[in-house]
Amino acid sequence: MTTKGRTQVVHSPRRSRTLGAVPPELRPLVRAQLTRRGAMRGAGLAGLGAFLAACGTSGAPGASSDGSPSSAEDVSSEDAVVNFANWTLYLDYDDKAQNYPTLEAFMADSGLQVNYSEDIDGNDTYWGRIQGQLANGQDIGQDIIVFTDWMASRCISLGYAQEFDEANIPNKANILPSLAEIDFDPGRKSSLTWQSGFAGIAWNTAQVPGGLRTVSDLWRPELKGRVEVLDEMRDTIGLIMMEQGVDIAGDWGSSEFTAAVEVLAEQVRSGQIRQVRGNSYKEDLISGDALAVIGWSGDLTQINFENDGQWQFAIPEAGGTLWSDNMLIPVGSPHKGNAEKLMDYYYDPEVAAQVAAYVNYICPVQGAQEAMEAIDPELAADLSIFPDDETLATVKAFRTLSADEESEYNEQFQTAIGN
Repeated sequence: MTTKGRTQVVHSPRRSRTLGAVPPELRPLVRAQLTRRGAMRGAGLAGLGAFLAACGTSGAPGASSDGSPSSAEDVSSEDAVVNFANWTLYLDYDDKAQNYPTLEAFMADSGLQVNYSEDIDGNDTYWGRIQGQLANGQDIGQDIIVFTDWMASRCISLGYAQEFDEANIPNKANILPSLAEIDFDPGRKSSLTWQSGFAGIAWNTAQVPGGLRTVSDLWRPELKGRVEVLDEMRDTIGLIMMEQGVDIAGDWGSSEFTAAVEVLAEQVRSGQIRQVRGNSYKEDLISGDALAVIGWSGDLTQINFENDGQWQFAIPEAGGTLWSDNMLIPVGSPHKGNAEKLMDYYYDPEVAAQVAAYVNYICPVQGAQEAMEAIDPELAADLSIFPDDETLATVKAFRTLSADEESEYNEQFQTAIGN
């Protein structure tokens, strides 16, 4: 809906759906409970020194002329396997059959064995487990991993991700135009978006009459001690910077970042902000401990579905943040060709629609919205899954930071939130 000239993405409880027109094999997806990976997003270079020492082993396969590790030999033709590590609850799942329907279909059609694991519980924590092996060009046991933009950027810049053979991924052409060109991977040579989402503001509609329109509305006196914000620096600080008139995707520096951190620090010191949380802010909304938050779009979809639509999510007047999680092929993966076949499969619009029907985040594949019409017309019209141009015009992706910036800004952020 549009309110006072701004696009507002509102999440409400799902109505009962008529399944008669839905193919039987797709009905478990429509019935599936909406979920969100239960893990916080990483916050930067905290503990990087420990990460650099972690998992380090000798015997690197070799290095390229620029000192980065060399890509592993591809044995896909001899070994029909793909190992895929993802975040929790981030792929269509059939509770009754206890399997992933789209993966089952891929394996039956391709003859490849996919070993799927929900190994990623945070960008930094997973990086800490694999960085040493990546640096040595070793096989980490996974052929596809999924990192959020900023960590994908780090992985690519260090030479830890293999470049794609475009001939193996013809469906790559289906990526949304808004995601096709990114500063950390021009031409998408080493990454493909898995899912995307928004960060914005949300509130309990019964307890916050009139709702919220801006980030500053979170600082109202009547909300003191009942506000929570995300511990993902790029979302919380990004929203504050946008309210201060900063183009977070553009050219800005330390002064702009510091000005936003000072706002956050004051709200933490004063007790206006109850907690700075990861994904667990959802539980505080449900319990009533938090009445208003900076939160993620998909989370509000989930808890509204499960709790009779008690909350509203909106992109603030000054704009919201847009983030993406991306598939990468690690430098030491010996199954690159097989991994590319699986990526290509998930960029088929009908398959992408099946995944989107379950996870309810922004689908990155053109044509999936039309395919969704056959699964659930209501979901096909949901702006949180298939945002229109007007909605996308209200959000920005936080620009890529240099290593020095990331270290400096993360230290400021952690100090502001009391860590």
